[in-house]
Amino acid sequence: MTGVIYARYSSDNQREESIEGQIRECKEFASKNDIQIVDTYIDRALSARTDNRPEFQRMIKDSASKSFETVIVWKLDRFARDRYDSTHYKRILKKNNVSVISATEKISAGSEGVLLETLLEGMAEYYSVELAEKVNRGMKENALKCKYNGGTLPIGFVIDSEQHFQIDPITAPAVLDAFKMYAGGKSMQEIANELNIRGVRTQRHNGKLDVDNITSMLHNRKYIGEYRFKDVVIPDGIPAIVPKDLFDKVQDRMVQNKKSPAKHKAEDEYLLTTKLYCGECGCFMVGESGTGRNKVHRYYKCVSVKHHRGCHKKSVKKDWIENLVIEQIKKIYFDDELVERIADEALKVQARQNTVLPILQKQYAETEKAIKNMLTAIEQGIITESTKKRLEELEFQKNELYSQIAKEESVKPLLTKEQIVFWLQKLRELNTNKLEHRRKLIDSFINAVFLYDDKMVITFNYKDGTREITFKDLESSGLGSDITDLGAPL
Repeated sequence: MTGVIYARYSSDNQREESIEGQIRECKEFASKNDIQIVDTYIDRALSARTDNRPEFQRMIKDSASKSFETVIVWKLDRFARDRYDSTHYKRILKKNNVSVISATEKISAGSEGVLLETLLEGMAEYYSVELAEKVNRGMKENALKCKYNGGTLPIGFVIDSEQHFQIDPITAPAVLDAFKMYAGGKSMQEIANELNIRGVRTQRHNGKLDVDNITSMLHNRKYIGEYRFKDVVIPDGIPAIVPKDLFDKVQDRMVQNKKSPAKHKAEDEYLLTTKLYCGECGCFMVGESGTGRNKVHRYYKCVSVKHHRGCHKKSVKKDWIENLVIEQIKKIYFDDELVERIADEALKVQARQNTVLPILQKQYAETEKAIKNMLTAIEQGIITESTKKRLEELEFQKNELYSQIAKEESVKPLLTKEQIVFWLQKLRELNTNKLEHRRKLIDSFINAVFLYDDKMVITFNYKDGTREITFKDLESSGLGSDITDLGAPL
């Protein structure tokens, strides 16, 4: 058997000679029991009532290397006087297949010794559970106050002296840009590359960002101000970095990407994926491709038909249906009357959604008034220690509100009707032959397209924006005369 010796003396009534005596008796015990000593650990002038002993901790750490099988001490109180520490560290050693032996105390290795050890371990476990309950109670109290409870801090936040979340002015803009980039069509790998170039790093080991980091970031509801700890969920409990509408748009795109494994199956992108539905059974129609006569054919096919679940909906050629949808979108932004109506609706929605800014502005005005009243009191000679403290608090509150107002105005600027109309009319300049322009139009205007064999129903992203188009009408108007385009290649 291999072993090590641990020796210690405290500063109250022992001296260096005590160490020599302990080591001598431990060596005698080792020799008698055929234990080969491979190392010796000595703590001088340190009490056993604490585990904050450098050599003791080094010994515990070294036990993981499995280079020794036992620790020999002169008496067990050399190892620890605190029974909880004793049991805790013995359990660590036990996991590493290391035992603790007293050179001078004959503690039974039989049932009594096992019982004693079990009692101590049980008491330690009880203490540990009780401590955990107290910690959990404390952490829940922190959570109810929206305080930081430990763990990896999300990029974009810092913790103030009172353990509250605050926005990090250095990294928060990068987080907002990440959401904007994903909502704009960039992949998670492209976003990770962009943020790495900008020097944004993870909290752990200061490492570069990867796709997993970006995925976690885009799912994190803390960025919309939601505080969450176990069963405690508090909306607006922390400062928000990302607007709710942008966050929801990102979540929708991630769901769509998850549902649409065939979206990038071909070289071309299927722009109507997760927007195109089978009119017969209501399932998604997804991108498919096939090769015939040395040509790649791309079309949308009902998922139910694909898996032979009884639907008989015909497939439709990709270019034909996408071009048809684009033409219906163009009818919207080339209709001046409809553009005006959409602008009016947008203004109403904006007024309903932008409730934060007026509240902040009101609070800012009230704080300014309170500061003015406080200064008037000081000018009249009414000044105390509490007056000075209150004035400092108000000044701090004013600066915080100013920052929040500036952030709110930059993140969710109020648009005028003229600006909305201008944007809608600028769409007329888009080149609908370009993939990115086609994607922008479909994502902006199309909510859903229900495709039947004789018609399609388009639901646009504005009030009363549902339009039914029959293929017979298209044929007679010359817009879609080739009805055979509804069929996929055989």
